[in-house]
Amino acid sequence: MSGMTATGRLELVAFDATDIEGLASFYADLTGWETVRNVGGWITLRADDGQEVAFQQVAEHNPPRWPGQERPQQFHLDLLVDGHEEAAQRAVALGATRLADGATWITLADPAGHPFDLCQRDGVGPQMQLFAVTIDAPDASALARFYGSLLGMELAYDGPEGALISEGGKSLMFQQVSDYTPPRWPDPAHPQQAHLDIIVDDADHLKAVGARAEELGATRLAGGTSWITLADPAGHPFDLSVP
Repeated sequence: MSGMTATGRLELVAFDATDIEGLASFYADLTGWETVRNVGGWITLRADDGQEVAFQQVAEHNPPRWPGQERPQQFHLDLLVDGHEEAAQRAVALGATRLADGATWITLADPAGHPFDLCQRDGVGPQMQLFAVTIDAPDASALARFYGSLLGMELAYDGPEGALISEGGKSLMFQQVSDYTPPRWPDPAHPQQAHLDIIVDDADHLKAVGARAEELGATRLAGGTSWITLADPAGHPFDLSVP
């Protein structure tokens, strides 16, 4: 293990849902992304730039109730599109619910209840682009530093409303939430709503990255020979795995 770098590689975010076929179809129709995997209660979509979003089947999904913290969103997608108002109308026609409007963004809930933002970006198309996976946090700066260290991603922004890390065309944003309520995995009454999948090279690398995550403040929840589930310092579960 000499010289091994104890960092993982961000693969994707996976959202929980009961009807993953319907949810995957919603996002595929809305964004133009391609289905690249559909097996065993798991569907993955891929954008043209290679970024992926997955949907994991759960028997009893309790949807978020945005914007409150009784059952918080925990995660949401920030999607870029040229013509966000037209895209929002199309999303509603596909089954989304409009929640809030801003100057250059519109917040909607997908058919499973997960909020997402459509953000205006001139020149984007014909596919939507994934700007960032955004994660709620009681201390956005601290959680950004945790994942930046674990994933080898650079801090691109750190301000009062949140922080952003980026590397290799992928970005994670951390949103400051003053009355933050953490998930309590695997309790369905306090659902994770989504989780990050982080990949490593082999069993030795898995052990090293798992140990590094715990040094940085993660809590080990479960594990096997080729995977480990941990909770980050804000309580969000994430998976380390050997592909």
